[in-house]
Amino acid sequence: MNSPAVLRCAIYTRKSSAGGLEQEFNSLHAQREACEAYVKSQAGEGWELSETSYDDGGFSGGSMERPAVQKLLNDIESSGIDIVVVYKVDRLTRSLIDFAKIVETFESNNVSFVSVTQAFNSTTSMGRLTLNVLLSFAQFEREVTGERIRDKIAASKKKGMWMGGNPPLGYDVLDRKLVVNDEEAIRVRMIFERYLDLGSVTALAGELRKHRIRSKSWRTQKGNHKGGSYFSRGALYSLLRNRSYLGEVVHRGEAYAGEHKGIVERALWERVQGMLDAHRRKLPKSPSEASRSLLGGLLFDDRDNPMSPTHSKKQSGRRYRYYVSQALIRREHNEAGSIQRVPAQEIEVLITRRVMSLLPETELESWERLEPSGQAEWIRSIVNRVEIDALEARLTLSKVALGIHVESGFSEQFFDDHTTEKGDSLIVRIPVRFQTHRGERTILAPSANGSSPTPHLDKHLIKAVARAHSWREALVTGKAESVNELVRNSRFSKRYIRRLLPLAFLSPDITEAILQGTQPPHLKLVDLLDRHLPLSWEKQREMAGVHKRQ
Repeated sequence: MNSPAVLRCAIYTRKSSAGGLEQEFNSLHAQREACEAYVKSQAGEGWELSETSYDDGGFSGGSMERPAVQKLLNDIESSGIDIVVVYKVDRLTRSLIDFAKIVETFESNNVSFVSVTQAFNSTTSMGRLTLNVLLSFAQFEREVTGERIRDKIAASKKKGMWMGGNPPLGYDVLDRKLVVNDEEAIRVRMIFERYLDLGSVTALAGELRKHRIRSKSWRTQKGNHKGGSYFSRGALYSLLRNRSYLGEVVHRGEAYAGEHKGIVERALWERVQGMLDAHRRKLPKSPSEASRSLLGGLLFDDRDNPMSPTHSKKQSGRRYRYYVSQALIRREHNEAGSIQRVPAQEIEVLITRRVMSLLPETELESWERLEPSGQAEWIRSIVNRVEIDALEARLTLSKVALGIHVESGFSEQFFDDHTTEKGDSLIVRIPVRFQTHRGERTILAPSANGSSPTPHLDKHLIKAVARAHSWREALVTGKAESVNELVRNSRFSKRYIRRLLPLAFLSPDITEAILQGTQPPHLKLVDLLDRHLPLSWEKQREMAGVHKRQ
């Protein structure tokens, strides 16, 4: 009698929260022990346990961004795994869409899937049907739980309850409630009053820094120190607009009477709001006017001279816009920085693309729906200052304003060699290079001199190209009959999918450069979406600034 073929079994375990992982015997151990016992019970069928452990502790099943599950999928394609064993189906994933992708990977590599507590085996049609039904209920439970949490937060806020987050200056948190900090409350009222005296948020920020007045400083439940930084302009705008100081709680734009006491009188509050509204920059609505002063008041040379917008007209009647150093305008050439004059449109596009590259993909759709004036206002709300010299542009961005759009926070992956954190600001450096062509100065990307750029993986661009290829394959193979079906199976709009699909037809040179991170620094997803992609690969390479492979 022939012995059965050896079937290598990989055990995957997961726990949503990190709580309890420090224990000597935790949930991951319990799952693994049960799975190991099941594998041993099948030794007569040739099952053999793999030595590699695949454990995700503290990761939600609603996302595929888990190190152990990614390693498992990679090993399936390279290490000859035959069976994946889990304690329960929802340990592997709670998303029906993700599960379909995982099963597709399993089937393409002849891998079976077993849940030891539910006795399911994906090698049979009935097993696959039952698994899909079970997973549908798991996802339904997760979505209902999320809705229940959101409803609870909404109901609690309508009752005036504080539902967590960073405590505002002037309050401490006691028993999950805001309690007035008398010393800080005096400081808050002083800030409101000084704004009325100075009439400028920028001047107020300078005065507070001069007197060493900082933002709220506190410690988290884990003992980590937060806050205590000098106020940026964006942080002051948020403070002066914060209705918590009236004793109110805001939810989805609606204000409700809060359980905590107000520390700013309504009369003072209304006067401050009136001045803020009066001084708010009102950008014009037409596209040409909206971009005319995008960096007005924000751009400086490297000797701290403001660079003011101006323009000139050539004999052809064409109008050219510039930003010129005030030192040059005053004819104080010795006081000007290394760059005294920059083309307006090019520096504005460079700054806009870099800021948008920091935002998650979901925010790009919101950005695209805005009028040009709204897009300009968005950029100005995030950018506090731009300083430029002959080698780079240095952006000072408001973490408060940027954080509104980056819900996941500023994790370590957010930073690179060109992005650093400084108090309430992010400092972003953009390498630039200038070239004079036909009497006009232009800004070039660092790779324009022919040197090999430092690899920089643009996660937004890579994900977009990957999604475009995935959607194209689904349409070609019939897995999706139309774009409408792609919309139903994803969280993206029809317009966004249609805009992304052409990326599946990028030339191999451009696609390879994007995947390797060697694309020109100026090549961003926003840029590709804003352009009509030519069918000719040669024209694509010319547009993207990517050289043809030899």
